[in-house]
Amino acid sequence: MPSVMIHREDGPVLKRRKLSAAEKPVPSLASRIFAPYRALGLVSSTDVPFTSIPLGKTTFQITTSVGRCLHTYDLRKGLNLAFITRPQTPEDITATFAWKDRVFAAWGGTSAEGEGGVWVFKRGKRIAELERSAGMDEPIRQLLIFGSWIVGCCTTRLEVWKSATYEHYTTITSSRSRAGRGSETLSGVLCNMPTLLNKILVGKQDGSVDLWNLSTGKLIYIITPPKLHTGAVTALQPTPALNLLAVARANGSIVIHDIRVDKEIIVLHQSSSTSTAVTSVSFRTDDRGAGEDGRKPGVMATAGPNDGDVTLWDLNGGGRVMGVLRNAHNPPSTVRGEVQGGISRAEFLPGQPLLVTSGRDNALKSWIFDETPFSPIPRILHSRCGHAAPVTRLGFLPTDTDGSDAVGKWLLSAGRDQSLWGWSLRRDGQSTEISQGNIRKTAKKLGMLGKGLDLDSRASLEDLKAPEITCMACSLNRDGGMGASTGGGPVWANVASKKGNANTSDEPATGWESIVTGHKGDKFARTWFWGRKKAGRWAFETGDATVVKSVAITPCGTFALVGSAGGTIDMFNLQSGIHRQKFPSPLTPAQARKQKIRQADLIVTDEITIAAPRKFNPGEGRHTKDVTGILVDSLNRIVISCSLDGKIKFWDFLTGILRHEIDWHPMTAITAVQHHRPSDLIALACDDLSIRVVDIETRKLVRELWGCIGQISDFCFSPDGRWIVAASMDAIIRVWDLPTGHLINAMRLEGTCAALAFSPTGEFLATAHADSVGISIWTNRTLFTHVPTRHIADSDVLSAILPTASGEGGEGLLAAAFEDDSPDADDSDAALPAQTEQLTAALTTLSLVPRSRWQTLLHLDTIAARNKPTAPPKAPEKAPFFLPSLEGSKPNLSSSALTTIPAPTPTPLPPSRILSHHPPAPSPTTTLLLSASLTTNYTPFLTHLASLPPAAADIEIRSLNPLAQPSELVTFVEALAARLAQRRDYELVQAWMAVFLRAHGAAVAEDAELVAALRRWRAEQGGEGRRLGALGGYCAGVVGWVRSGR
Repeated sequence: MPSVMIHREDGPVLKRRKLSAAEKPVPSLASRIFAPYRALGLVSSTDVPFTSIPLGKTTFQITTSVGRCLHTYDLRKGLNLAFITRPQTPEDITATFAWKDRVFAAWGGTSAEGEGGVWVFKRGKRIAELERSAGMDEPIRQLLIFGSWIVGCCTTRLEVWKSATYEHYTTITSSRSRAGRGSETLSGVLCNMPTLLNKILVGKQDGSVDLWNLSTGKLIYIITPPKLHTGAVTALQPTPALNLLAVARANGSIVIHDIRVDKEIIVLHQSSSTSTAVTSVSFRTDDRGAGEDGRKPGVMATAGPNDGDVTLWDLNGGGRVMGVLRNAHNPPSTVRGEVQGGISRAEFLPGQPLLVTSGRDNALKSWIFDETPFSPIPRILHSRCGHAAPVTRLGFLPTDTDGSDAVGKWLLSAGRDQSLWGWSLRRDGQSTEISQGNIRKTAKKLGMLGKGLDLDSRASLEDLKAPEITCMACSLNRDGGMGASTGGGPVWANVASKKGNANTSDEPATGWESIVTGHKGDKFARTWFWGRKKAGRWAFETGDATVVKSVAITPCGTFALVGSAGGTIDMFNLQSGIHRQKFPSPLTPAQARKQKIRQADLIVTDEITIAAPRKFNPGEGRHTKDVTGILVDSLNRIVISCSLDGKIKFWDFLTGILRHEIDWHPMTAITAVQHHRPSDLIALACDDLSIRVVDIETRKLVRELWGCIGQISDFCFSPDGRWIVAASMDAIIRVWDLPTGHLINAMRLEGTCAALAFSPTGEFLATAHADSVGISIWTNRTLFTHVPTRHIADSDVLSAILPTASGEGGEGLLAAAFEDDSPDADDSDAALPAQTEQLTAALTTLSLVPRSRWQTLLHLDTIAARNKPTAPPKAPEKAPFFLPSLEGSKPNLSSSALTTIPAPTPTPLPPSRILSHHPPAPSPTTTLLLSASLTTNYTPFLTHLASLPPAAADIEIRSLNPLAQPSELVTFVEALAARLAQRRDYELVQAWMAVFLRAHGAAVAEDAELVAALRRWRAEQGGEGRRLGALGGYCAGVVGWVRSGR
């Protein structure tokens, strides 16, 4: 029965209590097998700016938005995740603001319904909600709290609340929007000046700034733009100097304005070829950073969403650019249009030489300014990032040793942002990007990070990264961990020679690279160190100089195989980087001459060779199209490859000669392959929307799985090899059961699933989606609850909700432990024992009674003896010390008390059982035995006996009456013999007979009829045992002959 924790605001948490069936919440799970757990990789995935607040004098907390919840990071702990808000907001968050110990989040207003609101969170929990105003159907673009006011800026009006009571105070409508609704007059930015009480400044679309009195709701003054067509106001920020306001507009201009006299003090323009709008302005408040030696105040930082640069200004002497922090965040991609970029906010922390930036590239970074030696451009201090573009490849990291604690902990992901990440499922702070070298140092050498403003704006740090990863393989058997030798040279230098070892470092090599990746449009496969989290030494080129299409690593971790678009397969040594083999192996001149002679002989004897099995010669069997998959068996004997030419080829690992080939051309082309090593099965995705399963040992097709409507984007085996999970372009994830070939589960998602992976422990399923930079983690419900696995139809596919960053609505092991295993009405396996239909009378069928039930029946005496108490229970000498004494516990023997208590009414005694004796009703077992002896139909009796618990079945067998007519002992033995003759319930009959002989063994010799019945049972038992033994020996011999090398 489920339970619930009762929380109280004014007291301790009450004890967990169980819920009744009426109170039990019914979860609406679209998938019977997978339940949403949480989302990984989300840091700042929206364009909502972060908000920060100091905690005393020691640290700052920075809060970012990831959709419908907030993440709070602690700066002192290296931007470690401190809180995740729960519950989620009904719609996406549009604005945030941190004030005191609370975070205010505005949400909604963007949908057609127009519903929105403002929630208040404290330490990740919602504690209050601001009062909603009538007609609040616009999104709040910015929140501001000062004094006793909470102000939300919408597109045409301002919403004002009281900060003490959260009550709605008034709605201020823009003067121009009163004439006609529907037009956006406010630009969504506002600020307050420290010297103005109850006043607020609001930016507008025409470039003007309104000054409002919140207490009276009146417009006081309008600051007009210096000239026409300056664009909307994009940022407002008060300066550390009193009465000065920084105003940024859409044309890229920044004006320092004195609001007291309405006069422009400084006008700044970015000297770039294309004017970019500035949406974030911040001032350094530690009185350092300006001037030649950095000892003067007056530093301003500006940033915008159109690039990833932060411009640093020295406002002394009329203002000048002191430096540009190039590529602080990824710029928006103009070529692919998939990588999110630009800076949403840049802010100096109060009184600190620290700058915090967040961008739409899903990154949050802190930068520090060095004073000795002085540098106007900061260096990176902390960073918390994720993928900046959707993830395209997923794979759980295999374990380096059996039983390792790290099994299922690490997840590898590759995205369209040209990055490779390792994610920890246990601690988010351990997740990291695999380094591709010091890219910023390389960019500085190339002049991409200089101070000049006339550089090519299209140049970015992404151009120095490896291309997008399209395939990857991993094996940790030779990974050296943090102590692996890197050779000391540059990454991917490819300095290997064909005659010797390229590793000339004097460092002892404890391991080498463990990850190999193929890249989009690139002919090189690159290696990576997992233990050191950095790029490796080698870049393996394909043999025909075409694009890499597939990669693989041998189970021993020593060799890497690379498949090309031209059909070649090359093998390299990961330790030395030397090319070791080619598939097919190249021919020497002598082999070429012998092959020509052999081909001439085959032409003469063509009629004979047609009937003989084909034998491939060295140099034959090359794929004619893209090699879409490579794998190696567990013993490094066979290399298996598949291609778009529809062929599966089995190569000799040592010689490179083709040994066998499966040809499905022109029926289909093979697009991908997955290998399950324990069962030696391979699954191949085909372009006819099917998945075919082949046994490596017999090289035969064993299953064809159909049902996908769109192209198969990714698929994988479950760790135990029973399931195949596949995602297709129709946004449905399907699960097939391999023993039966049935489709047992399907769930429809909101977006297309681009990649998926099953954890080695079977606990989690990871999925990546085409419209998200995060990774969704699902729990496998079959590990902790019963899940029916019957075949489902297309109409049973339901829509599923993706996991959230907060984990709200998910299901974990602890939560599921308190669930009831309520039987499913549609589950055919719910009733136990169930009757099995024999396929044929020649097969012996086992029962569906659980194994623990009939094994307990055999050892019931041992269990009872083990559970017998060693000593009788003793009464306590006195009450425990924690039980208080009750006043007045002694009986009151006063006369008044005696007179007020009425005398008890005597109750009539029940009649004597001896005087009114009636024969007891026969038990169901006796009735069924009597009916079986008369009709020779023993099925009802045996079905009843199988449904009894072990203790009840033991009592029924021991209670058989040998004096009954006919004898119950003889009828019981005849029922078991008849069951053996039917070849059903084999193991259950053996258990029943063992208990029968143990209980009635002494009565066997005294009853000749019972002896005859036991002899008939022994004849049936002996014949069936010999038959099963012969069949088992025959199967073992056939399997041994097939596996032998002769």
